[in-house]
Amino acid sequence: MKIIQKNNNDNIFIRFVKGFIIGSSMLIPGVSGGTMAIILGVYDDLIHAISTLKRDLKANGLLLFQYGIAGILGVVLLSGPMLNAVTSWQKPMMFLFLGAILGSFPPLYKKATANKVKQVNKGAAVVGAAIAYLITLFPKGLLDFEPGFHLYSFFMLLVAGVVIAIALVLPGISASYVLLMLGMYDLTLKAIRNFDIDYLIPLIIGTIAGTFLTAGVIEREMKRHPQFTYMLIIGFMIGSLLEVFPGMPIGTEILQCVVTFVLGLGIILWIGREK
Repeated sequence: MKIIQKNNNDNIFIRFVKGFIIGSSMLIPGVSGGTMAIILGVYDDLIHAISTLKRDLKANGLLLFQYGIAGILGVVLLSGPMLNAVTSWQKPMMFLFLGAILGSFPPLYKKATANKVKQVNKGAAVVGAAIAYLITLFPKGLLDFEPGFHLYSFFMLLVAGVVIAIALVLPGISASYVLLMLGMYDLTLKAIRNFDIDYLIPLIIGTIAGTFLTAGVIEREMKRHPQFTYMLIIGFMIGSLLEVFPGMPIGTEILQCVVTFVLGLGIILWIGREK
């Protein structure tokens, strides 16, 4: 994949700012870190650096370290406020996320339909929606974790980390969205805020391992079969909307939910207007 040279000339401050934005955006279900990286013009650099790390360990490692540290800071510094917001204004925040999710559709659909949509690719959207719907049927207690170290929890967090990694690398799928679907969103924000090592270490290990395992594959597939990939993503997002929907608001929540929905929708449409 061709690398955009201008990104390599970004100074460390610009890289830090972009990394911070990407990291903090991943706290919002419906906002894809991969999509945000595309919007900021650094996706090709990042995915290529991950998939070819061994070829140029110094240059690729430095680039990933700079963006990685900035992204981690964005997550750590904003996880507390995000958790408080979701706890205090549950329905308005869920409608904010719904708006953000729906706002992600137009640029993805535009990419998917750049050429005539093949029947098999329409089927990919159906398959993606079915898979996402089946995930919403998982038992709610499946990913409940007890305090402290437990082998089952460690293994499940490793697996969850791999799933999250796919969402991190693949544009259009939000990592926080996946956490929300798995019933881990609040748990993960609390763990970040409280520095719960027993919870975070296996999740981080799984995420790192999954990122390196999937980056090369996704880089190739996005290049070889872009329409199929984008239609699969669109289907996945459609099938998962029910999991985010918190129910109809009542009373004073109605206006709050309308405002937050429009805000989430408008911000993502504005960010992706050039894409």
